[in-house]
Amino acid sequence: MPEVLSAPLVVEFPFTRSLGPVQSAFLTGLRERTVLGVRTSDGRTLVPPVEYDPATAEELHDLVEVAATGTVTTWAWNPSPRRGQPLARPFAWVLVRLDGADTALLHALDAPGPDTVRTGMRVRVRWAEERAGAITDIACFEPYESEAAGQPGPHSGEFADPVTGIVAPARLDYTHSPGRAQTGYIEALADRRTVGERCPSCRKVYVPPRGACPTCGVATDERVEVGPAGTVTTYCIVNIKASHTANLGIEVPYVYAHIALDGADLALHGRIGGIPYDQVRMGLRVEPVWSGGGRHPDHYRPTGEPDADYDTYKELI
Repeated sequence: MPEVLSAPLVVEFPFTRSLGPVQSAFLTGLRERTVLGVRTSDGRTLVPPVEYDPATAEELHDLVEVAATGTVTTWAWNPSPRRGQPLARPFAWVLVRLDGADTALLHALDAPGPDTVRTGMRVRVRWAEERAGAITDIACFEPYESEAAGQPGPHSGEFADPVTGIVAPARLDYTHSPGRAQTGYIEALADRRTVGERCPSCRKVYVPPRGACPTCGVATDERVEVGPAGTVTTYCIVNIKASHTANLGIEVPYVYAHIALDGADLALHGRIGGIPYDQVRMGLRVEPVWSGGGRHPDHYRPTGEPDADYDTYKELI
């Protein structure tokens, strides 16, 4: 049996969102070394604050200021910090109930080792030297022996130059194994061939292969070479430049299409090149242009053949 491939993959994108009045006040307060919570109708103080009571769904807006000291309610030791985490050295993840709050805030605790951390220990906020209105304005918590502070006091939530939006980077690192079927597909691409698998029941050819027919639910193992030419079944014009396309020298606008390769019963994705974007159309006949290393098609270009008749690809749209 051939060796199954695996490779590290990263999914990463910036998530941009606007802030309502409660979250705006909370993050702006952190920039000003002030921790705000929100009070519910039954007198509880929630930190971090939320805009709606999680128990009653009542809208919340009464902001209060709580202390920058608190008590650890539970914790877990992190011996191997990862990229983007609060500290580069081993630390504890802790839930801290700040003095004056009724809920706990998750953050990092800078401690020399797990034997120095315990539930019930007293801690305080260590503020970041440079603050911009984000949860990272709290650099971490640190041990601090003190008595609990008093009750929270009301706060208007008003600050100069309030934070109204944030960009939160989202990133997922993982190792992907394509399995037997897709390993064969990828290895065939290295030889500039496109290979699918035929279902033994319905006889459809799936490209890329999945190892099983999604319609019949039976395993597939009969390999079928398809293409190399195919037909554009549908497409979209991309007008937003992404980092990965910019790195490849792809300028917007460009066209991304579903392409039904000859002999396949499933359309795959591919970029269309060699033709002005506004001349791409359904039924356009295209062929692959391989990347320099030959590992995959860089894009598809027109073959010069007449357009395919709609009836020949309408089931693949």
